[in-house]
Amino acid sequence: MSKYFAAAALFASACAQSAELTALEQRWLQAAGPVLSYSRSLNLPIDIIVQPRARPNDVPLAMGYDDGRCKLVLTLRGNPQAESVLAGVPAERQGELIEAMAAHEVAHCWRHAQGAWNVLPAGFVEVGEESAASGELLAASKAMREARREEAYADLAALAWTRHRNPEAYGRVHAWFEAVRREQPVARGGHDTRLWVELARDAGRFGAAGAPFEDAAPLWREGLLRAD
Repeated sequence: MSKYFAAAALFASACAQSAELTALEQRWLQAAGPVLSYSRSLNLPIDIIVQPRARPNDVPLAMGYDDGRCKLVLTLRGNPQAESVLAGVPAERQGELIEAMAAHEVAHCWRHAQGAWNVLPAGFVEVGEESAASGELLAASKAMREARREEAYADLAALAWTRHRNPEAYGRVHAWFEAVRREQPVARGGHDTRLWVELARDAGRFGAAGAPFEDAAPLWREGLLRAD
């Protein structure tokens, strides 16, 4: 057992809501192991929860936040998205994508831990006025903008992680993010991060500092300046 999987298994044994992990769950946690190990080095308060069954629309990997702690939720059992999200990807290359997905989710936790969730970077303010038929619609529009910003940051953090950890896979991982983000039911919706993903086409734009969550910030700010 690698030190990375040992770290993941330690998290899972302490926090999982299921008594036994399936082979698929073990494979995903093993692939996510380097990210989980890095999160521990940053002292991020992460618990892993393994769902015993999937509900409609559950994604395989998600991050929640409750009572000061991040909750990395793994939902693979009976979840068709566990297969569809990696459809067409050779088995030997699925691990690099799972690792990138884990980096995306842990980046959300990092933002929470920094007290920066839904907060614009220094020097940025929203300008202009928005109108809608009701206060509920205005609130929904604001929530969508905030979600888009956080998803954009997390996508860039995942790509910066790949640049640092798996540089030989960067082109493949970037192409996968492009394909996933291309399918948008609503333009400028919560997961429409296409602008930021395009900015990250050249991996060299992240530099090589080896601190992916910090490395994502300059491109994130650049995208914010260009976003509608």
